[in-house]
Amino acid sequence: MTISDERFDFTSKAKRNLAILVVVGILFLIIGIYLNMAGASHDTGHATLQTTATTDLVAFNGEGEGEHAAVEHHETATWLKRLYTDLWINNVFFAGLGIIGLFFVTLQYVTQSSWSTGFLRIPTAMANWLPIAGVLMLIVFFLGKHDLFHWTHEYLYDKTSPEYDALLDGKKAFLNTTFYVGRMVAFFGGWTLFFFYIKKRIFAEDIEAPGVERWKQIRGISAWFIIFFGYSSSIGAWDWVMSIDPHWFSTLFGWYVFSSWWVSGLALISLIVIILKENGYLSIVTENHLHDLGKFVFGFTIFWAYLWFSQFLLIQYANIPEETVYYIQRLTSQQYRPIFYINLLINFVFPFLFLMTRDSKRKFQTMKVAAVVIIVGHWLDFWLMVTPGVMKFDGGLGFMELGTALIYLGAFLWVTLNNLSKHLLIPKNHPTLEESLHHHI
Repeated sequence: MTISDERFDFTSKAKRNLAILVVVGILFLIIGIYLNMAGASHDTGHATLQTTATTDLVAFNGEGEGEHAAVEHHETATWLKRLYTDLWINNVFFAGLGIIGLFFVTLQYVTQSSWSTGFLRIPTAMANWLPIAGVLMLIVFFLGKHDLFHWTHEYLYDKTSPEYDALLDGKKAFLNTTFYVGRMVAFFGGWTLFFFYIKKRIFAEDIEAPGVERWKQIRGISAWFIIFFGYSSSIGAWDWVMSIDPHWFSTLFGWYVFSSWWVSGLALISLIVIILKENGYLSIVTENHLHDLGKFVFGFTIFWAYLWFSQFLLIQYANIPEETVYYIQRLTSQQYRPIFYINLLINFVFPFLFLMTRDSKRKFQTMKVAAVVIIVGHWLDFWLMVTPGVMKFDGGLGFMELGTALIYLGAFLWVTLNNLSKHLLIPKNHPTLEESLHHHI
């Protein structure tokens, strides 16, 4: 078999391992739900503390044009609300990995990059999660919208209601269910259409005579996709994460979410490349290609930290109550304060020091460790973005969170690896393949 004829075999062993991963996730989820339901009887005193703490927090935030803004509603059992939260976190995180797969591919075409040609099929396969992610997002939104998003309650916009919220009423042109769902459908629909258009032409190269016609078509549509992705991903970040805290806002938030998605996606691409190399695939990929991936991961880890610090510094310096409440909630509660600092250590301090040297980015084992830590760390980053806003002082990390994460991870990898096995692993007629073969840094 020649290099260009390489095919990934999605073996029964790999399928079994992923199935076990999903089953373990389901068992952890069931255990977590049971433990949360069993602990419900101890929540009476905690609920009083929660209401008091929430009232103080809202009072500091200045959110209410009346005391009603501090009223908390608990129509849904805590365990179910926590389940909705976990599902939403994983929806957003893994949808991000899917869209980053497509973004990576299109970026290589627009910039006419050749170094990545040998493993471009990996991010292409990751993007197959996008239509599934869109469906899951819609389902979870309609199941748990009133628990996940405070702004979806109709009484907040009724001026005769004691719980009328003037601030949210001023945002209802943007924050309303019809427009919100319309944006979600438009973004996932647009991303999916771009993906299928590009995917069809990418794999058409394998069966056509070598040439640049398809490459030019993909490059042209990729430029349009990046423009669409630029504003849709930012608005998606506002919708799916920032609107969970509807009184809070950050002008950097779209960039911040993108940077977390981007670093996670780069780390996952690196991890899959390394695992495939360990199993005898991707013969043309060398430590030089891994070095470039490592530089991307290292560089955009610093970019993420820059945005993290910029957002924190500007909000701390301005000291505007409706902005600072976001950090006060995460820095003054026992559930979130340790995770707040761990998040910074895992996602910046560790990869910055661990990947600083040239050799560390060229060694497969070193990069594997870094990739796993970064993926886990940025999942934790999304947990910290979402959970405090939804669960208030009832949030936590436990079996439920681990279970849902494992289920989504197993499903995502199954979709990715299954699609990776359907086509040639290396694009044999890609016009930049020869350059990739001789890539050296």
